[in-house]
Amino acid sequence: MDTATYVVLASSTHRWAVFAAFIGGLLVAGALIWAVRVGMRYMDQEEPRPTAEDQPRLPDGGAVREMREIREPDEMPDMSRTGSRLMPYELHHAATRTGKDQQRRRWLPGSSGSFGSGGPGHV
Repeated sequence: MDTATYVVLASSTHRWAVFAAFIGGLLVAGALIWAVRVGMRYMDQEEPRPTAEDQPRLPDGGAVREMREIREPDEMPDMSRTGSRLMPYELHHAATRTGKDQQRRRWLPGSSGSFGSGGPGHV
């Protein structure tokens, strides 16, 4: 085989590879165009977006403020007197009620920090 034959073989293989890449690119571009058109059709069928008048507004009395209170849990009944244990069907939903003492607990100087902090503990 001479050089001309190799050139023809190399160019024909190269030509088919470029042609295949071009066809693949057309397929990908066509798929993207189809996907955009389907998405646009889907968006046209959706309900319109809410206008500014449809948006929520503040109440007439202004913004609602946070209410702080100290809550305490309902106590579990003492079953040590009756000797029987409390069954699951005897429980009610865990509830809390407003505490009698509404003063916030404050950190006492000289009292311990967290466990293992090396503090002297409650003095």
